[in-house]
Amino acid sequence: MHYLITGHTGFKGAWLTLMLTQQGHQVSGLSLDPEPGSLYEVGDVGELIHKDIRGDIRSADTVRAALETTSPDAVFHLAAQPLVRESYSDPRTTVETNVMGTFNVIEAISAVPSIQASVIITTDKVYRNVNQIQGYIESDPLGGHDPYSASKAMTDILAQSWMLSFPGSPMAIARAGNVIGGGDVCQDRLMPDLMNGFSQGSEVLLRYPEAVRPWQHVLDCLTGYQLLMQELITRNPMILEQPTWNFGPGPANFKTVGEVADLAAKLWGSPASWSVPTQTHPHEAELLALDATAARQKLGWADRLDFSQAVEWTVEWTKSVNSGIDPHTATISQITQFETLVNQ
Repeated sequence: MHYLITGHTGFKGAWLTLMLTQQGHQVSGLSLDPEPGSLYEVGDVGELIHKDIRGDIRSADTVRAALETTSPDAVFHLAAQPLVRESYSDPRTTVETNVMGTFNVIEAISAVPSIQASVIITTDKVYRNVNQIQGYIESDPLGGHDPYSASKAMTDILAQSWMLSFPGSPMAIARAGNVIGGGDVCQDRLMPDLMNGFSQGSEVLLRYPEAVRPWQHVLDCLTGYQLLMQELITRNPMILEQPTWNFGPGPANFKTVGEVADLAAKLWGSPASWSVPTQTHPHEAELLALDATAARQKLGWADRLDFSQAVEWTVEWTKSVNSGIDPHTATISQITQFETLVNQ
């Protein structure tokens, strides 16, 4: 199977590339250049890419040419501006990338006959957040307080509208929560901030230690995406009738930012500490969780790593790389170990 991944140089994209190539699939990619020190860069992921195309998804011509050139069997659309705080400082780029960029991708998908199926990745932040304790289900209303969340909700609605208006090869939307794992270098994300701070022996500042999120290891999330893709390709009628899918962990993984930091610090050992800054920050949701019952019942998907293991695997990856283990080797080792686990 030949997959094209938009955003293949990003955190999830690099892990997905390694996972798929490890399984024997061919992978091409369309993305901006990787961030310095990212898994894609330090893990030699580019050496496994069939066709590595660098370009901005805001350009319809670039996207169309990439899909026509690669003629993939299936498309995972991950490329996005993924950060809430960045969306406050540059809302235009956030909306143009997430909304019009996705429009360019799905329009191009519809024009390339080789594509058998596609999965459009959005986020748990598409839901109109009312700080409810129970997880949101796929039919709950969408919304978005901050520019990032609003742009992803618009993206989600756009993709659903496209599926209804221009039926073609099967397409579905996947929504996930706070995904963690080794090799993430994005600014303003909890685990990268913790791993960087602990590695340097400096105290980490947490903006919202009481905020609750559904924490999940990147391999559990990506396994859900791949299961969904496989069912779309085989045109499973039960799967085709549902356009949107949640891939979030169960309530046991709903933890505060402070709880994550405490566990990571304990696993890391001394010196590892965190504190709360005094300055104010832009709004972020206090409570946000997903209900993935549909994915569990219809796709047979479930997390293989619980909350503690997800944090532990992230810490272990970072410590092993810090000790001199090649990042590519460290990542493949965890992928191989993950494949031996049974769903929780």
